[in-house]
Amino acid sequence: MATTGHLLRISAALAVFLGLLSTLQTGNCDEQVPLILWTSEGISLPSQSPPAAGHIVEQQQLAAYLEKALNEGPRNVVLFLQDKMSIEDFTMYGGAFGNKQDSVFPNLEGALMSSSSPLVLPAVSWPASNAVIGQLQDQLDTSPLYMDPETLSQLRLNASSPALLVFRLPYGIGADLMSAKEILSGNDEVIGQVLSTMKTQSVPYTAIYTALRPSRVSACLYSFSLVFLISDLWSFFFPQEGEDTCILMWAQGLTVSILRSGSWEVQDLKPLTFGKDVRPKLDGSRCDKTKARLVLNYENVLRHRDFKLIFVMSQRHYKVSARRWFTLDAVELEYDGTKATFNGSRNIYAPAEYSYRCESVTNYRWPLLTPRSSKDPANQWRVSFEDFQIQGFNVSDGDFSYASDCAGFFSPGIWMGLMTSLLMVLVLTYGLHMIMQLRTMDRFDDPKGPAISVPQTE
Repeated sequence: MATTGHLLRISAALAVFLGLLSTLQTGNCDEQVPLILWTSEGISLPSQSPPAAGHIVEQQQLAAYLEKALNEGPRNVVLFLQDKMSIEDFTMYGGAFGNKQDSVFPNLEGALMSSSSPLVLPAVSWPASNAVIGQLQDQLDTSPLYMDPETLSQLRLNASSPALLVFRLPYGIGADLMSAKEILSGNDEVIGQVLSTMKTQSVPYTAIYTALRPSRVSACLYSFSLVFLISDLWSFFFPQEGEDTCILMWAQGLTVSILRSGSWEVQDLKPLTFGKDVRPKLDGSRCDKTKARLVLNYENVLRHRDFKLIFVMSQRHYKVSARRWFTLDAVELEYDGTKATFNGSRNIYAPAEYSYRCESVTNYRWPLLTPRSSKDPANQWRVSFEDFQIQGFNVSDGDFSYASDCAGFFSPGIWMGLMTSLLMVLVLTYGLHMIMQLRTMDRFDDPKGPAISVPQTE
């Protein structure tokens, strides 16, 4: 009887959640996505107070929710990350108005009913939801594993070792695509399949269901976005494949230099590339699932009538890491029939789901780009990108994904500290070694023996 009452309370809470929260959100123009957190059956968490109606959960508050849940609950986290989702998806397709037989979320509802402490955050700001992987990665101190239901059955989890399993779920609306209801129903089946596999392994887990972007945006948001795009000085490049954005690139500084008569001539390409009234030509740009090519066309650069700056990228699956990575294979300069090629695949790479970011990308000062050969025309050129970020694959809604930064863990300061500590340890070791080599005398004067006499003469 107690169990039945618990299920009825959960169902009532879900009905209120699905039926009323869309009304509460209509007065706010911020982009929001819902986030749902629950644990496996039999695992309880300390209750957390949900936010007040209409309150938008920002990144810092979301981090506090996650930290409390992971400190007290299972540290095997299953993250269902959908491309788009809004609270209206639950009200339209979740059977919130009595038509429960039409709900496309039976597996999700079953998981929430079986969980003793579900947490529902109806309005999370999209920057916070975009950072959820990074927050979980920091709190669990482990890297995310991008999985699918088929490969999950081959993975053996341990309750004592934290794991972050990420399942990407699609979302799309359009004449050539499946309807949103069909896609959400398929996503719910994936959730059910994953939870069933986790149950067979008898490993307690914490599950999270959220999205990167909202699937529906209010009219005031469109007005705000238009003003934002007009006034913003950042520039993104959208080579088109059909009608989908496939490449994003941005840089704070963009310069090229050529060596002539023993001196370097410098050209700043930023005014020709970035700005609200600047529309660079992108002729020749293209992309597909495995290759991407961004071509920036200029005129009269360093006395070259035609000048092109080209970024060549590719992605493929690596068996060792069991995931896909993209690399910036080359940066090419084409001018008046000549091509200079810089190789970047050795140093510039990131997981295929992420973007790549670096404070400085050059070929001459701590170089990440190198000429293809000693005879390549690239040896006469210098390129410099400051605060550089690029993404050639898995672009969603014209926004960069989570950035993989080029900065390594061991900074120059850390290396200096390590080397100083090592030197001090060596000095200490040498001193201890010298002390241990001291030998005591093996012969001493006999006090009972004849004394040594030294005659004195005047």
